[in-house]
Amino acid sequence: MTTSDAFDRGAAHYDLMVALNPGYHRELRRAARALVARSPHSTYLDLACGSGASTRALVDAAAPGATILGLDASAGMLAQARAKDWPDGVRFARAVAGELDVDALGRGRFDGVQTCYLFRNVPAASRVAAIGEVFDLLRPGGWLVVQEYSVAGDARARRVWDAVCHGVIIPLGWVVDRNRDLYRYLWRSVVDFDTVARFADRLAAAGFADVAYQTASGWQRGILHTFVARKPEE
Repeated sequence: MTTSDAFDRGAAHYDLMVALNPGYHRELRRAARALVARSPHSTYLDLACGSGASTRALVDAAAPGATILGLDASAGMLAQARAKDWPDGVRFARAVAGELDVDALGRGRFDGVQTCYLFRNVPAASRVAAIGEVFDLLRPGGWLVVQEYSVAGDARARRVWDAVCHGVIIPLGWVVDRNRDLYRYLWRSVVDFDTVARFADRLAAAGFADVAYQTASGWQRGILHTFVARKPEE
């Protein structure tokens, strides 16, 4: 089963699952506000938009009339996103990070890019390419905001993540939609992902400037992190 297949299978109940996560939507709103505060223009990309929760946070943070394109690799997640009510200027399309057609999407088109829970789901061999695609899609001076889980190198964060996943998330995934595989995969994808410093270094190596990050509050402290990075002016 591919990653997109796993998300397709879990799409119908994904909104319910994340709604049961204390702070999930609060942290999405924080990421969206961080992007809009730095790129207060009107054209945004929500890469790995999933079922649209991150897109909703971006719509709420952006000025009225903003143009937002949501991209995701999962057809099932996109179907959930498209079924919701959206203002004019919001649209969705299927695309795979690491394999994007940058010229078709618009090289230098976007004032800001938001990616939530994307990069750990990109195969390690494609991760550098995926970051490069985002860099190319941003206009000079545009900002990237990444929200991502990382516990590597932090023993306390790893213990909490393991306990929450094996004690709550994976069993709940089985109860809600008999989809233990997706939530086992999500646990493992976080365990295997870069350290926070390593991912920040990846952003800098891709050409981003002003790379910074901070962790979430609540139970996700030390586990969930928001990164910001700017594409330098030409």
